[in-house]
Amino acid sequence: MSSLTDALAPFVDDGSVPGLVAAVERGSELEVVVLGGTGPGGPPLRRDSIFRIASISKPITAVAAMTLLEDGSIRLDEPVDRLLPELAERRVLRSEAAELDDTVPAPRAITVEDLLSFRCGLGVPPSAPGSLPWQRAYAEARLGGDGPPGSHPVPPPDEWVRRLGTLPLLAPPGERWLYHTGADALGVLIARAAGTSLGALLSERVLRPLGMADTCFWVPPAHLHRFQPQWWGTEVFDPVDGRWARPPEFESAGGGLVSTLDDLLSFARMLRRGGDPVLRRETVTAMTRDRLTERQRAGARPFLAGDGWGLGLGVGANGRYGWDGGLGTSWRNDPAHDLTAILLTQAMWPDPTGPAVHHSFRDAVG
Repeated sequence: MSSLTDALAPFVDDGSVPGLVAAVERGSELEVVVLGGTGPGGPPLRRDSIFRIASISKPITAVAAMTLLEDGSIRLDEPVDRLLPELAERRVLRSEAAELDDTVPAPRAITVEDLLSFRCGLGVPPSAPGSLPWQRAYAEARLGGDGPPGSHPVPPPDEWVRRLGTLPLLAPPGERWLYHTGADALGVLIARAAGTSLGALLSERVLRPLGMADTCFWVPPAHLHRFQPQWWGTEVFDPVDGRWARPPEFESAGGGLVSTLDDLLSFARMLRRGGDPVLRRETVTAMTRDRLTERQRAGARPFLAGDGWGLGLGVGANGRYGWDGGLGTSWRNDPAHDLTAILLTQAMWPDPTGPAVHHSFRDAVG
């Protein structure tokens, strides 16, 4: 067995994950490992098995946004008011524990860069749902992000952003890193900028140019035999014929995509070679530069674990970049070593730090 197989097989053998598909590519040398199956007694996984990639949707959406930046449809420094008027003239809570009407005017507008850098003042409730007025309002609005992707139905884009606009900001724009919600707002913004749906925009700008034929917001019937049930411990959280077996009302830029190993390899290779044929090299450089202050990084734990954030993806101090999906997936690029590492499982993460199989995978990759 390879060292990668040695590192990953014990987690399939002991039932920590039903199965996994992994790849490490160094330069032109690619190693692929496929282990386990769809679940107890189920058929074996395949290299082309389809997984819910959850938050790895965020970098893919960010790349689509950067294509609009390159063609002048949007600007990083422009207020979102033109395309998301629902988020204009924001007010900010006086404190995280304040009542929803205890606010002050925001010092400036939210910008496109604020959405990409997750500093728009809105994000997954940082305290337990229901523990504070803002958190209760966020959960009641059914905006998504306050639980695993697919936890509950989310309204269509126009209604989603209308509901978001009824909430005050948790922090002034640019001040604090808050997870997830900026990505979904970005998805609505770029779809409006392009005059189409988010799925159609991603297909035109990113997926078709890279041959990512299996990456979508739902799985067509003809491909369901390659799709995986989603596990939460020993229980099926979402079956093959569940939420992803039909087009969603809300195409979540923050966590709604499914994909395969080879589709994600195509995406990762595009960034490793400087963006061709989707982005310019300087755009990739801008995306993968840490935008956060030391204080913002410290306040982003446990999500970032001391690392930084660029435009739509995580950035490590060592130059690595990528992101993870809480439904069991992980991707990193390491430009210094011309390396891509991808791990796909169908086992939900127990917490933002990830399960042991992901740590073992990263240790094996080096």
